[in-house]
Amino acid sequence: MTRSAEAERNTRETQITARIDINGTGICEIDTGIAFFDHMLTLFAVHGFFDLQIRAKGDIDVDYHHTVEDSGLVLGDLINRAIGKKRGIVRYGHAVTPMDDAISEVAVDLSGRPYLVYDLPATLQPVSGFNVYLAREFFRAVANAAGMNLHIQVRYGENDHHATEAVFKSFARALDQATSIDTRISGIHSTKGTL
Repeated sequence: MTRSAEAERNTRETQITARIDINGTGICEIDTGIAFFDHMLTLFAVHGFFDLQIRAKGDIDVDYHHTVEDSGLVLGDLINRAIGKKRGIVRYGHAVTPMDDAISEVAVDLSGRPYLVYDLPATLQPVSGFNVYLAREFFRAVANAAGMNLHIQVRYGENDHHATEAVFKSFARALDQATSIDTRISGIHSTKGTL
């Protein structure tokens, strides 16, 4: 079963082309012009076993926000289209991932109802241009475009880099689980019969 999608988004602020294969092995080609964001998207692809290509050109001379948010919109759309009618998917995913001093927990429901909960410790301080707070805008865009219920919690952590990395790894692992096919599911995994 092929579960892949391609997308393009062109605005006055960003130009993005992307492709995902849900049934991949973690092969990726990422170039957003934001090195740390590229690193996070690479972690997402590798730890989720998604083949991912993203090329983004944005107004990063203004700030990173437009490129990060629009990349999230494109990725969310890709995920939604790649899983199609959601027949046979597990639907739910959950992962807890440590990264040195930080630990992140992510829960996903591919319900068709977008919702984001993003909970960080009050003591966490951003230290880079791309940080755990900007990542919230990325995940909000992904959740909205994919129609997913997404709960992200950094339980604790001191280092902003480590916390952000733990979030992206947890999201990858939870999404891999949620998009997995379970042969016991003959249609849509819902008591309603639809999502």
